[in-house]
Amino acid sequence: MSNSRVIVSLDFPDGKQALDLCQKLDPASCKLKIGKELFTREGPALVEKLIASDFDVFLDLKYHDIPNTVASACHAAADLGVWMLNVHASGGRTMMEAACEALDKTSHKPLLIAVTILTSMSQEDLVELGITNSVEEQVIMLANLAKASGLNGVVCSAKEASRLRTELGEEFCLVTPGIRPANTNSDDQKRIMTPAEAINAGSHYLVIGRPITKADDPLSALDAINASIN
Repeated sequence: MSNSRVIVSLDFPDGKQALDLCQKLDPASCKLKIGKELFTREGPALVEKLIASDFDVFLDLKYHDIPNTVASACHAAADLGVWMLNVHASGGRTMMEAACEALDKTSHKPLLIAVTILTSMSQEDLVELGITNSVEEQVIMLANLAKASGLNGVVCSAKEASRLRTELGEEFCLVTPGIRPANTNSDDQKRIMTPAEAINAGSHYLVIGRPITKADDPLSALDAINASIN
């Protein structure tokens, strides 16, 4: 298993582009994230191929459904050999507990984390949904619920990481998207930090996509980020 704290987000429309990039990366230098678009296009075969190439894979499908359906999906993901997978914390305690119980029955038990509030969402977005909590209050509430439900950690913005680390302890895993090296485009992310800032705030793992995948030299970009946080 890689000791790297960088998870490269494979936000590609097809497997060929993803595999072309992965051939340029060292499994010891990063982990990989496969999301909805790529998984829908390529299915489990791509996940298994990357795992066979010694990459740790975070399957980012954000399960959110009735408890039995989510439990079955998590069990199926574990059977693929993924390193980590996730659910939506807003699915509630019963759903999250069912997911944990399903993974307890597998021979390979990946990390299970919960999405709190997507980093693309602002306070105005929450208000439109009828949520009166601030973004930070909602993140804290959902993260506490995830921990109480038995999950290993949460996906959160680096801006909430410091408080989550204080409230939920050093062992509770914080996975942070919305990471942009200094002097790069923020794209569609609103709550962002640099890699070093996020690690200093308490993040365990950093999800980074375009600053690596769209770089002229992806491996050099990854090496620079690893250097900045080590």
